[in-house]
Amino acid sequence: MYQKVSKKTYMRIELRDTSLMAGLVTLTSVIIVLMISFAEAQGGGLQKDFYSSTCPKTEKIVRSAVAKYFANDSTIAPALLRLHFHDCFVQGCDGSVLISGSSAERTAIANLGLRGFEVIDDAKSQLEATCPGIVSCADILALAARDAVDLSDGPRWTVALGRRDGRVSSASDVASLPSPLESVTVQRQKFADKGLSDHDLVTLVGGHTIGQTDCAFFRYRLYNFTATGNADPSLSQASLSKFRELCPEDGDPSVRVALDQGSAGRFSAGRFDASFFRNVKEGNGVLESDQRLWEDAATKDTVAKYAGNVRGLFGLRFDYEFGKAMNKLGAVDVKTGTDGEIRKTCSQFN
Repeated sequence: MYQKVSKKTYMRIELRDTSLMAGLVTLTSVIIVLMISFAEAQGGGLQKDFYSSTCPKTEKIVRSAVAKYFANDSTIAPALLRLHFHDCFVQGCDGSVLISGSSAERTAIANLGLRGFEVIDDAKSQLEATCPGIVSCADILALAARDAVDLSDGPRWTVALGRRDGRVSSASDVASLPSPLESVTVQRQKFADKGLSDHDLVTLVGGHTIGQTDCAFFRYRLYNFTATGNADPSLSQASLSKFRELCPEDGDPSVRVALDQGSAGRFSAGRFDASFFRNVKEGNGVLESDQRLWEDAATKDTVAKYAGNVRGLFGLRFDYEFGKAMNKLGAVDVKTGTDGEIRKTCSQFN
């Protein structure tokens, strides 16, 4: 039998249930807010299909611009990859490296060799004509770096989008950028400051497989290392002879040399593969900072795993890991939501 309940008692029960529901709704709202805040702190404000409704041709337009320049000069690929890297390490991935000005980031000594700005400007111009005020320069740069690697026979990964452009660009902030003259210990700390691990460091440096450098940045290793009058003992004799031929002691310091002699000639950007790590393992690294990765206990194991024992088999694993590391890099200190701006011109603040 059912127990009869008075109207007053029923109202008390109803009020209690209503209060309970209100409490649950409030708790749920708090949890959602906390989850969103945590996600944004982790770069989770980025989305795979961010422009699917507002500018669906974004990736196609950027890819077309990169491909056009790549067809004329394949060395634009490492230039775009480096441009994205230098952007993310200073103020986060917010396009601040693209700003022109007497005291902007690109005027710092560490950034004087940066190239590829015209590719980003070209893509931006097309996007502004198609969907004005929608796509950020920071997102264009992230996509261009991915496409540059893909065109070099490297991996293609999904780039989460939604970055906004920063409103600050200062040459004095570039000190946070890793330098090829720094020890592995210092570089590890700079990567850690950006939430990147030792594994990420080695993996991202592997991008040098399509990179180049000037004789000026490593010639000291060939003739007067640490003012001894001798060469860097970590260099193999075969590489020492080859590098001295490419960079004579009194030769042109601006001559460009491939950082991965295993998959590229002197003037070629080369294929994106794991041969860079085999070079380092065998004492054939061009930059001192690259070669030191083999000598440091914290990074040697990762170099060895990528270098492998059988040519070609370990390149696939490097491809996979590189895409993952690039996604982590691309989420460093991003500006999303209402933070920052969407520039009309990539080289100027609005």
